[in-house]
Formats: sequence, structure tokens, C-alpha cells
Amino acid sequence: MTESRHDPVAPTHTRRLAPGGSIDAHRHDDHQIVYAGRGVLTVTTEAGTWVAPGTRAIWVPAGTVHAHRAHGELDLHVVGLPVTENPLGLDAPTVLSVGPLLRELLIAYTAARDGDGPERARLRAVLLDRLRASAAQQPLHLPTPTAPLLRAVCDILRDDPADSRTLAELGRRVGASDRTLSRLFRADLGMTFPQWRTQLRLHHALVLLTDRTPVTAVAHRCGWSSTSAFIEVFRRTFGHTPGSHDPR
Repeated sequence: MTESRHDPVAPTHTRRLAPGGSIDAHRHDDHQIVYAGRGVLTVTTEAGTWVAPGTRAIWVPAGTVHAHRAHGELDLHVVGLPVTENPLGLDAPTVLSVGPLLRELLIAYTAARDGDGPERARLRAVLLDRLRASAAQQPLHLPTPTAPLLRAVCDILRDDPADSRTLAELGRRVGASDRTLSRLFRADLGMTFPQWRTQLRLHHALVLLTDRTPVTAVAHRCGWSSTSAFIEVFRRTFGHTPGSHDPR
């Protein structure tokens, strides 16, 4: 992501993206909150990819080079905040929980066209208060490896998230021991191999669900041993079952 444009001011607006649509790498001098009112949004930086269905938003700090991609019909709601205003004190891209009230505030605030009048200022204040009170951070980050051996393993699994080979078996494919790769996962990505693979599969599952793929097929294509195992992991992560997931 070395090639990027500089848009100093982060806008506050609503934008629609078609399935597969994207916004190329860019950076702002402001912070941003990005939210998908419909569809699933991914934000990618040099550090990795963050995914957000309708129950999540993504915090993008000022100066972060990032790109957006739409999965399904995407209603993108973006809130720009000056660099001096950081209600959660976050200095890295972060996935945030979005409850029903915060969702409606994000949609209303980004759709408003009445400038900076008193009503809009009050709406903004409530939005930020609700963000501080309810936007717990969520572990939905898929970090990008920098070590060549690790990158080779991760690329294999990105191509086929259902690949069930052990780390030792994958290690033989790339010419490294499972002990070496296990150490690299912790040192380079800050998580274990099983944790990273689960994150990858959850990311892939969200994309498939956005395309209205049946839950049983999603479980199979993402590598879970059974549909019930997939449902349980999904429920623990997102707070609802994949069958009730609504990409809107």
C-alpha cells in the first residue's frame, strides 16, 4: 500500500458501493469511524484487514493509509473527527461493537444535510457519548504477516480457508518446522496459528453469508468440522447465530 492519495479532511457522509466495489488506498489528517449499514465492510492497511458486519464499525486513526472493500451491496456511513477528538483513545485501527441505538445515530448523522446547526451538534454529541459508553473493542483483526515463511503459509490458507492441514503439514509444504512457524505466528502476528486460522475463517464466513450462502455450505467451505461447531464459534464472536445474520 505504498501508493496512496492524501485527502486531508475525512468526510462525514453516506456512500453506496456495489458488491466488490472498493475505495483505493488513501489517508486523512482526521480520524474516521466507518460503518456498513448494509453489507459487510473490510478495511485493509499494511498491518492487516479488519472486517465489520452490521453489528460492528471500524475506527481508523488519523494518518492511517487504508482501503475499503464492499462485500454485498454496501451502504457506507463515514464519520470524520478532528485529530484532537479521540473519544476512545485508540491509536490503531479497531473494530467496535455497534448496538441498535449507536447504529441509528451513525445512520442519521451521516445522512444529515443541515450543516453545523444546533440540532446536528446535539446529534453528534449523543453519538460520541454513546460511542464512549457502548463501543467495546472486538477481536476481528486479521493481521498481515511480514516473515516470508509465514506469508507463504497464510497465502495457502487464504486461497482455501477450508484447508485442514496441521501446522506441521503446512510447514513441510513451505520448508519450515511447526515449531518455527508457531514462534513466528506469535512474534509476527501476536496470535497463535489456531487463532489466526479461526479469524480467517470468520472473515470468509461473513463474506459468504453476505452472498446469502446457506449456513451449512458456509461451514463446509470455511473448514469447520460440523455446522454446529461453526454456529457456536460464530455466536461467541458476533453475539448471534449465522442463520440470523442480516447483511441488509
